[in-house]
Amino acid sequence: MRRSDISDYTSLFLQDTPLLDVRSPVEFAKGAFPTAVNHPLMNDDERRQVGICYKQTGQAAAIALGHRLVSDSTRQQRLKRWLDFAHNHPQGYLYCFRGGLRSRTVQNWLRDAGCEYPLVIGGYKAMRHFLLRQFDNPGPLWRLGGQTGTGKTELLVRLIADGYPAINLEGLANHKGSAFGRSADDWQPTPVNFENALAIALLKQRARCGQAPILVEDECRAIGRLSQPLAFFSHFRQQPLLVLTAPFSERVNRIYREYITNQSHAYHRLYGPQGALRHRQALLESLDRIRKRLGGVRHHAIRDTLLQAFERDSAILHKQWIGDLLTGYYDPMYAYQLEQKKDLIVFTGTAEEIHAFVNQRHQY
Repeated sequence: MRRSDISDYTSLFLQDTPLLDVRSPVEFAKGAFPTAVNHPLMNDDERRQVGICYKQTGQAAAIALGHRLVSDSTRQQRLKRWLDFAHNHPQGYLYCFRGGLRSRTVQNWLRDAGCEYPLVIGGYKAMRHFLLRQFDNPGPLWRLGGQTGTGKTELLVRLIADGYPAINLEGLANHKGSAFGRSADDWQPTPVNFENALAIALLKQRARCGQAPILVEDECRAIGRLSQPLAFFSHFRQQPLLVLTAPFSERVNRIYREYITNQSHAYHRLYGPQGALRHRQALLESLDRIRKRLGGVRHHAIRDTLLQAFERDSAILHKQWIGDLLTGYYDPMYAYQLEQKKDLIVFTGTAEEIHAFVNQRHQY
């Protein structure tokens, strides 16, 4: 049975539909969708040549040039990739930037090869605009706040696993949101891909839970090198706040586990014998980024303890500088920020207490 071209973007994203992206590699690298695979009609140089021709001599000449550039063995190689994708993903769709000439060309070449494969009407541009519109009216949210080290992300991950509506911003951004939050590989998605992933997560949660509040960690707008979409963040910062609490020793131990033990393994896995040196350097760079806020004396003292902790491979010294950083910087800063939000606080408690609070209010 032949499937029709589609403009139902909601179903595409809710069903994690496989997508064949036939744009050029440079377009794909700037932004795409989580289920998309790039098998371009033209590579970057071919697209550049066709673009110049279009501007200088018009569409007909540009189309003719495109057919000359993508012909013979080149065409057959690319056609094979499209046919393989269609065979492996019979429920998928293809798209280009606007759902125009490139999509139609690929669709026609597939048809000539005996494969009917539908395209996304409007292409990438229409799907991207559809996702951005999700931020205009995100619906009710709950912000999950708490001091550094209370385990906000752990609680969010647990709630998601238990079936409650929640979005892990740090997971989507691959960054823990603080000056020390970058991962061992220092990788984050492109801003467009982050926005796309957030919009899809929001769309899925809304489809599942209706107008029940979705729990999201109370982040600053910036998460590493990324920023939350302004429309979403402006709405988000006005939403009710749940505050997670944990004993100081538990917080220190959690940070030690995340930033020392776990990161040590990650750096060793990525960089081998150089891992320990890179790990230490990354922490020093993170500490230096907040030097002005710490003040010279406190920064020097914490830096000295951090260096000694690595030299002696001492968990005690690591926990000492972590504790000093909390009491001398993070906790006072958070106390000030929380004071500005106090009118939005609806519940304060431990992880178990917040889990119970969420459970009581999500009977849908």
